[in-house]
Amino acid sequence: MSCALAQDAPVIVVGAVISQTGAQADLGTEYTRGIEVWRDAVNAHGGLLGRRVELRVLDDGSFARRNAELYARLIREEKVDLLIGPYGSAATLIAAGETERARRVMVNGAGPAAVVHGRGPRYLFQSAIPYSAYGAGVLEIAAEAGFRRLLILARDEPAAREAAEAAHAAAGKTLTVGPIEVYRPGETDFKVQVAKARAAQAEAWIAFGDVREAAEMVKTFRKLDYAPPLFFVSGASHPRIFALLGQDAEGSLGAVDFDPQIGAAARAFAATYAAKWNVQPGLPAAQGYVAGTVLAGGVRSAGTLNQEKLREALAELELNTVFGEYRVAPDSGVQIGFKPMVVQILKGRRQVVWPPAAETAKWFLPYPRWEERTLYK
Repeated sequence: MSCALAQDAPVIVVGAVISQTGAQADLGTEYTRGIEVWRDAVNAHGGLLGRRVELRVLDDGSFARRNAELYARLIREEKVDLLIGPYGSAATLIAAGETERARRVMVNGAGPAAVVHGRGPRYLFQSAIPYSAYGAGVLEIAAEAGFRRLLILARDEPAAREAAEAAHAAAGKTLTVGPIEVYRPGETDFKVQVAKARAAQAEAWIAFGDVREAAEMVKTFRKLDYAPPLFFVSGASHPRIFALLGQDAEGSLGAVDFDPQIGAAARAFAATYAAKWNVQPGLPAAQGYVAGTVLAGGVRSAGTLNQEKLREALAELELNTVFGEYRVAPDSGVQIGFKPMVVQILKGRRQVVWPPAAETAKWFLPYPRWEERTLYK
């Protein structure tokens, strides 16, 4: 149902600095498009506080350092009413320095790194899924299955290492886990890591890497006749796993932050996005849409654009979004509600096996040994 907006009422202007040119242009454009889908939806349902929403987007040219001056421009010259953060953790960290000085609320839509909220900002609220959340689901599954000895691996790049470090810290409180095994991007031979897993009698192989590396791990397992009781790689959830491994993908676990085919909320957003842009949305688009959703939720809860009241509302807000339930630590604004889903390849299909509220099938463990595998139709 659409609601008519008063044509003579002043608009609410939402400002953001997002890369439209340069190396980050493709990701930035998709992020912007997600925000635009949110804007259209919110205006179709009465706007915010009875006023139509408009966007004011400035281009940083893919230079993170420009975000300080450009957010200052949005605040002081453009005099925007509300702010959404830029695309990327480095840009968000720089932008937050300016918004904190100005005591202006900003929703961190696409800055997943822990450093962004490391100093406990007062006016910054994360709606991105933190890198640190990507191992939460598989650790719960491992504990429920009774596995106590873990091997944790990470691709040698910041996001994967941060995810692995968070999982390692959480696992170390109750489980047995050795040092994180870091491997180079694009690694194709994991025999050294397999030897370490065997020596440690690891019951769970938990890795943070992409789908190609997941496939190479499985190929190494088969060559060495090795099968850990639990096999998880964050990128193993990607649909390309079937093209890379065929039926050898069976039993693999992976993490899903956003997939347009998984979950009713994601499918609904994807349908709206595709109707506007004629392509399926990826994670950057979902990040933009969720940032707008959270911002609107805070404004409605506060009932005003007053920045102090909006800050209080966002600190206390609990809201269902495409990523799950928004909820932050009130002292830092870091996201604690969103946790990527865990999927498992079962009989050639990706099934959600965690969290229980979203599951389409129960997880199946142990990961099948090679001599026990049978062909499925």
